[in-house]
Amino acid sequence: MAKRYFELDEDMSSEEVLYWTPEDDRPDKLGQYRAVYGMRIDTSKVGDARIFRTKGYPRALLVAEEVKEALERTGATGLKFTEVTGPSPISDEERAYKRRCNELLDPPPAARRAAWKSFGKLDELAVAPRAICYEWPGHRQDWAIIHREAGRLLLVSEGLSDPFISRLEPSVGFGLELALETEQTELPLDAIEGSWPYILLERVAKELVAQENVRERAEAGLLALEVAATGMPATLVSTEGRVGVLLGLESGTLPKHFPTPFGDVRLVTVKALLPAELEYVLKRGTEGMDELARRFAKTGEEHVSRASRQAVV
Repeated sequence: MAKRYFELDEDMSSEEVLYWTPEDDRPDKLGQYRAVYGMRIDTSKVGDARIFRTKGYPRALLVAEEVKEALERTGATGLKFTEVTGPSPISDEERAYKRRCNELLDPPPAARRAAWKSFGKLDELAVAPRAICYEWPGHRQDWAIIHREAGRLLLVSEGLSDPFISRLEPSVGFGLELALETEQTELPLDAIEGSWPYILLERVAKELVAQENVRERAEAGLLALEVAATGMPATLVSTEGRVGVLLGLESGTLPKHFPTPFGDVRLVTVKALLPAELEYVLKRGTEGMDELARRFAKTGEEHVSRASRQAVV
């Protein structure tokens, strides 16, 4: 039987159609259909075909109603039939909303990935935790791993700079993304979620998302924070049972900002402090943070985090 292919009616009736984009790193599929939800076909182009597929999306096998009924009469199992003709499953307003969401949420990841690749080798295989998080601007919480010089790894947040999807307008969301660089031994790629660098960065992200004043200070310059110590190495835990971090340390190998289609985004470095360094900052405030930054710079590893190292105070 000859294969027959017909056009997909994505513009008029299908609920949602996703395409392969440059960020998917599949140049062989660029611009082609990646997924189709609530498929609808243009029946005027089908003619007398009874079994066929759609152009550009051959994974779905379409059959005429009489073929469906004949298969059901045979008692065939393992088949699932879904209507692909008739009224669209969603309204024009819902479709317009989804398309607008895609227009806003599709460009930022590509821009971020371009930035990540300029920092080192982006790990396409590492499985970092991702989640739907309504507190994040685009409701998507993701992370990426970048292989850096001297075998170190850079863990970065993905999504804090998404546009606020609730507003349906271009923006850089919270205007920043977080970055924590550490040794491979500290961040095992087969157990990212349970590693202390990931736990620490996620807790810092929660603080930033929840508190506007914290975000503003992080965007402006240096900021010291304390977070819960559960799951942290004992060497980082203070006598009060907290872990300190210093945000916004400048780096000779990382930019302060990177571009996206909707504006520049601040890259905020996160460095884990040893208890003595945290105490130093708590006693001296801004002056203490500035002095720590100078001392870290002298070590040549301004923003790099380690669970075991010599304190600079």
